Amino acid sequence: MEIFNEQFKKDHLLSRVDARVKLGVSLLVLAMVLSYKGLAFPLLILCVSLAVCVRIKIPLKVFLLRFSEPVFIASVVILLKFLFSGQEAMFSIKISGVIITGHKDGLMDGLQIAGRILGAVSVVAVLGFSTPFTEIMAALSWLKFPKSFIEILMLAYRYIFVLLEDAMVIYNAQKNRLGYSSIRRGLGSFGALTGSLVLKAFENSQNITTAMIQRGYDGNMPMMKHKPFRMSEVIASAAIITAMGIIWKM
Repeated sequence: MEIFNEQFKKDHLLSRVDARVKLGVSLLVLAMVLSYKGLAFPLLILCVSLAVCVRIKIPLKVFLLRFSEPVFIASVVILLKFLFSGQEAMFSIKISGVIITGHKDGLMDGLQIAGRILGAVSVVAVLGFSTPFTEIMAALSWLKFPKSFIEILMLAYRYIFVLLEDAMVIYNAQKNRLGYSSIRRGLGSFGALTGSLVLKAFENSQNITTAMIQRGYDGNMPMMKHKPFRMSEVIASAAIITAMGIIWKM
């Protein structure tokens, strides 16, 4: 549950900035990262985001958990592009009758894609680390995102904790009964756990729908009221976007 803990999202400079401002800056920087044709700008954004995470004192365990999956995906992309894409060969070896060739241009393409992945994830991570989920949803509502999209996100965020708690109960019960004592039994136990969670999710969805309809839910989810924009935040965000845009164009 520590990865979902919001205690570290309070009492720092970014936590006091309007969520709409942070969301707007994040979306613009994200667009720059994804549209950049080289490697320098995404790496710059990654370094800046890491520095921000250190500055707002993100716990190391949470940080590693949040970035472990995108790092793995980026590594796989680099490996696939390096071995299976490109024209300019760096080396070629033959193993058990299979020729393995590394390509220089494939490696560069893989590094660029990996840079975009890590840069984009770091931007989203900083936004998530510094802003409570409900404020992000309120900012999306203010930006006129589809109501159904926001509704699904709110319900998914609310009930992911329920499923996580159920998963921990099932896992501990299986572990106490030596369900993970071997690889074969572990795979079987994991399959049973996954199936139980799917059934529980389906059952919970039916119960939630019935309960919300009985309480008069009409599809409108009330969001918090926003305060007027602070001019200092608007000016600072405009300066940041301008600086990033200049670097992006270089």
